[in-house]
This record gives sequence, structure tokens and C-alpha cells, in this order.
Amino acid sequence: MPDERLINNVLDELVPISALSQYAYCPRRCALIHIEQMWNENIFTAEGRIMHEHVHEEGNESRGNVRIERGVSLRSLQLGLIGKADVIEYHRQSDGTWQAFPVEYKRGKPKPDHSDKIQLCAQAMCLEEMLNVHIPAGALFYGKTRRRLDVEFDEVLRKETEEAAEKTRELIESVQTPKPVYSKRCESCSLMAECMPKTIQKKRSVQSYLKRMLDEK
Repeated sequence: MPDERLINNVLDELVPISALSQYAYCPRRCALIHIEQMWNENIFTAEGRIMHEHVHEEGNESRGNVRIERGVSLRSLQLGLIGKADVIEYHRQSDGTWQAFPVEYKRGKPKPDHSDKIQLCAQAMCLEEMLNVHIPAGALFYGKTRRRLDVEFDEVLRKETEEAAEKTRELIESVQTPKPVYSKRCESCSLMAECMPKTIQKKRSVQSYLKRMLDEK
């Protein structure tokens, strides 16, 4: 029998899959949540949470050649990840086998960065390890557009996901929160008040200016 304490220690060291999306979006936000244990809800995070809860509550079902499982637990010892998929669709193939197809639900609209795609790809890679299968693609469903965005798990995205998993783990293990860098996306962040990107960045700018002035004397 496996040592239960050893198993629990291994599971404790696994990084939440959702943290990869947070890191890809903003490393400081990732650190505030997973190192400093900060979390505030705004209208956007509340809408997202409610959407996920509704998806998970709908239960499993079958629709012809598609089986649907919701709230599927995932983990990868190779990537060091643990989490849960909103939906895993299994599509019946012509040879009678079933092809897994992960679907992640997001409240907003497609982002210009790859943060959502990385989270979805990480879910697929976890499932591949668990089931010993290959998953070529999945989809992101956005509540604002009410449309799916198909995502191919090509080698570029897989490499980006692996790097995100490694960097996220390094960040969390470092117990060091990165300094803020203000951008337009900060305005919709639920941790704007705690992060204070404008205030801290301005303070740093003033300190840098004073240091340059002293150095020039």
C-alpha cells in the first residue's frame, strides 16, 4: 500500500492549474493570490464563479455520439499540476473509440494573450497523462460572446504551457511577490486596490529619479 503521508506531501506540492492562467496574465496577480493569499471578488470574478458553479451542477450526460462529464478532477505529476476541468466531452470516433475534448468556460471574451489557452492546454496535458491518450484540441466557451473558440494543442502551445507551469512553480516556491507594472488590464483586476500598481510604480519612479540626481552630483 502507498504511504498516505507521502501521497499527501506530493499532492500538497502540486500547483493549481488555474495559477498558470493567472501567471500568464500577470505574475504579480498570481503571487498575490497564491503567495500572499489575497482574493477579492468584483463583478467580473463573481460572474465567472457563478458560471463555473452552474456548469458543474448540470451533471454528466450523453448526447448521441458525445458523452459529457463535468467538474472532472485532474492532475499531472510530470507537470506538477492539480485542478478541475469544467467539461470534458468524449466524442465517439468512427472506430468506436472515444476522443477526449476539454472545454473551459470563461465569463468574458477572448483575450489577446494566451493565458486562457495555456490553462486549457494544461488541462488536456493532465488528462493525457491520466488516461495515456493524445488530445489534439479543445475549446474555450466565452459567456460574453456566447461562442466557442477552438484551440489546437500544437507543439508551440504545449511548450508555452510547460514553461508556464515551471515558472509558476518557481514563483510560488520563491515566496517573492514581483513588483507591479501598471497596464490597462489592471483596471479590471479584482486586486487593484491591494496591488496599487500606479501608487507603487510612481513611488519607485520618484525614488529612481532622486537616486539619479544624487548620482549625478
